[in-house]
Amino acid sequence: MIKSMTGYGRSAKENGNFKVTAEMKAVNHRFCEINIRMPRQLLFLEDRLKKAISRYVKRGKVDVFLNLQGESIVKRSLSIDWDLFHQYHHLYEQMVENTVASEAFPIDRLLLHEEVVSVEESDEVSKELEEMVKISVDEAVSQLVKMRQSEGRELLEDLARRLQKLSDYLEQLRTFAPQVQELYRERLLKKVESFMEGNTEIDESRILTEVSVYADKSDVEEELTRIDSHLKQFSSILNDGEVVGRKLDFLVQELNREINTIGSKANHLDVSQIVVNLKADLEKIREQVQNVE
Repeated sequence: MIKSMTGYGRSAKENGNFKVTAEMKAVNHRFCEINIRMPRQLLFLEDRLKKAISRYVKRGKVDVFLNLQGESIVKRSLSIDWDLFHQYHHLYEQMVENTVASEAFPIDRLLLHEEVVSVEESDEVSKELEEMVKISVDEAVSQLVKMRQSEGRELLEDLARRLQKLSDYLEQLRTFAPQVQELYRERLLKKVESFMEGNTEIDESRILTEVSVYADKSDVEEELTRIDSHLKQFSSILNDGEVVGRKLDFLVQELNREINTIGSKANHLDVSQIVVNLKADLEKIREQVQNVE
């Protein structure tokens, strides 16, 4: 089953200390691109999380958002610059001696000085939090894949329906192909006959040969055969269930080339109309293929 490249997934895990929320959305992209926005403490997990996601996503741009909440996420501790503290204390004692002051050393006020007492944060993440992050990401990507599969089923139905329309148009072209060639031949012969009237020096057999050559150039049977082959390949690839977006895109380009060739060869009103219809439906197929993984 083919998959769409668009999708969304979300998961939230919570215990008594913290809450982890993982959200991810995927859109069309030529290659596989995974971007993760996360708190600084989790940066060491980035490569591992990308590898975990890439096992399920082979194509598309995926934006991942990790959010952490809780008092126990960041470990904080107080740090005292004892050297600076002793300098303050020594200076205070000198001031007391010189001014005969009787006040006690103001330790409580020194605690408010960031130069003396600072709060340090630890980058260490607990194993419990690390495991919750991994589980949240796994569940979110699982939801993402389910959504891509669901959209893929709709894409498959739409593409199969449009492929059938192309096949129907192809059969119509086959009925007109002999008429186109014969009509082209008749027009050329009339022009040649008109040109040859009263002109006995022209080699009639040579003219007829040229007419035959130009008539052959109006033959679109080869293009019809290639279109038929491309349509069968397209249908077969759709049922492979692999990452097929690029293959389908290539076949769309080839189909467009063959259809354009038929349009340029066939100077026939009915064929021209069928070619217009073919190109219109092929363009819709191309738009859908852009969303196939």
